[in-house]
Amino acid sequence: MTEPQPATVSWAQPGNATAVADHIARVVNAPGRKRIAFTGGSTPIKVLSLLKDRPLDWSSVTIALTDDRCVPDDHPASNFGKIHAALGASGARFERLEEGAQVEPFDLVWLGMGEDGHVASLFPHMQAVVRPGPTVIATTPIPLPPEAPFDRLTLNRKALKASREIILVVTGASKKALLERVIAGDDGYPVADFLRGYGPPVTIYWSE
Repeated sequence: MTEPQPATVSWAQPGNATAVADHIARVVNAPGRKRIAFTGGSTPIKVLSLLKDRPLDWSSVTIALTDDRCVPDDHPASNFGKIHAALGASGARFERLEEGAQVEPFDLVWLGMGEDGHVASLFPHMQAVVRPGPTVIATTPIPLPPEAPFDRLTLNRKALKASREIILVVTGASKKALLERVIAGDDGYPVADFLRGYGPPVTIYWSE
């Protein structure tokens, strides 16, 4: 059994949406079956719009979400609804988040990060179901974000780290400053466990 290794962190140059799209395309175009976990929010939709005219074999890809809000697919806050609308006709296979489900390893996990340093739906303060192994857990942020006041389902840390690699895509000066503090030794944010703990290599894509 391979011993876990400390995560290595690198900053992509450039770190814009086109560079993220190129990274996704490389993974999709790799031989064999692939598993990719997508973050939520507007950034994946922007990146996927850059990929829509490329000759990619999405039928070889299983797409999961790192996390989602507990809302119907047609709700504006549904991450699954947005990703499925963008790639539902591509031939990709979709894997829904189900609380307690065991999660197979990924080829790529795509993380975003909030201003409070949360990744997926792992918040600095939250109620959470604790389950062993790489699995899906239920979480509730404390306090509930007013822009998205919903309970969540999320991959736990072990599931997020069960990947060949992680990309962390962030925008804005404040998030860059937070990441620099974490890399320098501040362990007070959920993202620190991925940048300073044991796990797969992390490539940070940052843009203004």
